[in-house]
Amino acid sequence: MRRDTLVFTLAGVVFGFVLGHMAAGWDVMPRPVPPAAAPASAGGALAAPQPALDATEVGRLESAAEREPRDSTPRVALGNLYMDHQRWDEAVRWYREALALAPDDPDVTTDMGACYVHSGRPAEGLAAFDRVLARNPDHRNARFNRGVALVALDRPLDAADAWEELLKRHPRDTQLGRLRGRIDELRAGAPGSGR
Repeated sequence: MRRDTLVFTLAGVVFGFVLGHMAAGWDVMPRPVPPAAAPASAGGALAAPQPALDATEVGRLESAAEREPRDSTPRVALGNLYMDHQRWDEAVRWYREALALAPDDPDVTTDMGACYVHSGRPAEGLAAFDRVLARNPDHRNARFNRGVALVALDRPLDAADAWEELLKRHPRDTQLGRLRGRIDELRAGAPGSGR
């Protein structure tokens, strides 16, 4: 399987995962990432039509962040807003500020890691996911995104192992059903796999 095909396949899996989260109200999923987004290291993200960033909302949240220097909430909201608009570096900036105030927040750390992966810095994303998993080995999103980062780092067997562990830890999670096929594809396409 060609690398670009695999990247687009994985982007589809991520999109499906996010849609499932939105439909089920599953509170451990990251902020939605548009389906056409692909890690920059795999040829750059494709631009999906996005609504314009609401400058009024940004201003309101930035003012709240200035008024409340010890509150991570407006910083997380800014990170989420920028992530939703594929402005990865701005999202990382605000997630870092939020984590300076609430360093043990696994969801913010995971979202920041996803931004790193999508901005072409999968090693930094992997490090973020590993920090979350060191504290909470059952964090679905961190474990899922760890696999995405490993694919972006051209480590397909490690990605397959990460997703196998995710399935093992969450065997009844119907949102992970399609992941088995992706794992099999990664294993079949890895060097030395007979292909």
